[in-house]
Amino acid sequence: MIDRLNKAFESRVRLGIMAVLAVNEWVDHAQLKEFLSVTDGNLASHLAALEELKYVQVRKRFIGKRPNTSYKATTAGARAFRDHLDAIESLIPKP
Repeated sequence: MIDRLNKAFESRVRLGIMAVLAVNEWVDHAQLKEFLSVTDGNLASHLAALEELKYVQVRKRFIGKRPNTSYKATTAGARAFRDHLDAIESLIPKP
């Protein structure tokens, strides 16, 4: 059963990113940083890893004259995260 856990989500930051993205369509970088209480560099490195796996989609745009980067879970990312949560639940004994 433990082999069903997804190594991509072993990090608490990546787990947190996917949890936030699972319940929000798009979340901008500043909001994600605030939700997770992490540094820009830490967040960026974990997002890059999730993006490389095609679990996160990145949108860069301008709002007015200010740059804005936001993220959303891809279909594959949402499925992988749900499968990971199901694997965790399967490890918890039922009363």
